[in-house]
Amino acid sequence: MPATPAWPPQSTPRLFIDQPLAPGTVRIDGPAAHYLLSVMRIRVGDPVKLFDDRTGEWLGIAAMTGKRDLTLDVTELLRPREPVPDLWLCAAPLKKNRVDWMAEKACELGVARLTPVVTRRTVVDKPNTERLRAHMIEAAEQCARTALPELVEPVKLPALLRDWPQERTLFFADETGGTPAAAAFAAHPGPAAILIGPEGGFDADERDAIRALPQAVGIGLGPRILRADTAAAAAVALWMGVSGDWA
Repeated sequence: MPATPAWPPQSTPRLFIDQPLAPGTVRIDGPAAHYLLSVMRIRVGDPVKLFDDRTGEWLGIAAMTGKRDLTLDVTELLRPREPVPDLWLCAAPLKKNRVDWMAEKACELGVARLTPVVTRRTVVDKPNTERLRAHMIEAAEQCARTALPELVEPVKLPALLRDWPQERTLFFADETGGTPAAAAFAAHPGPAAILIGPEGGFDADERDAIRALPQAVGIGLGPRILRADTAAAAAVALWMGVSGDWA
């Protein structure tokens, strides 16, 4: 006897809805409707997975389709909103394509918060946070995440250090040398953040200011010189493997 196919199928498209979801109907229009209707070819009766960053992931069934919009019947909760490891990524904004990539990977890897940090050598001091959020939403739709990272407004490094919470360890990628990252993460469990500098690195005064913070721990990321976006992804992945939800 053939096995019953999984429902909804693994190929079911996923969509973020910025409103609390519950059983009932939801109307989709704009770019999301174009994606479902023209790219995914959704027809009446087809499933769509919806998540709202509040309650979790829901099953929607296409009830009515038009040229530019469609209506979904929200029928059941598939998964509650996932618990998120308590890790922040604080990173200097990079040039457009690189910072977009970093935001995507931060979401895929599971960070709870992304904070752009403006330093003296930062190339871009006013990143487009709306675009970064759009990239993180797209990443969450693709990687099956049900909780979006919090994206906060850019902050200058001195203000970040001045207001740093006492209970949170700040691991900063120190290009002059530091404790191997995995060992540092294992030695300092609990709420954490990873601080990544700009393409040119922190200057000497900034590095001294970071080291003066009692919660700061300098970490090394191996023998090779990494691009800032690569360093961010590598450090987050290591933390997830040691202290996060990969452990």
